[in-house]
Amino acid sequence: MNTSSIRLMLLALLLAVVTLFCTLAGAAAGLLARIDGASYANALRRGAVVFAGSATLSLAVLTFVLTAV
Repeated sequence: MNTSSIRLMLLALLLAVVTLFCTLAGAAAGLLARIDGASYANALRRGAVVFAGSATLSLAVLTFVLTAV
């Protein structure tokens, strides 16, 4: 394996971890909103906002780290 394919595999793994983390954060936020008494639509909206926010922040940090290396 050359360095290019190793970096590509590392990037794919990091993107999978970021996707999993963001999905879990969004699901937890939606569940907590639903437990708090929000309607299903509002709980889904809160989960989507948390998913989008955590995805944006995670990808920004990932981009910063990859350009620094």
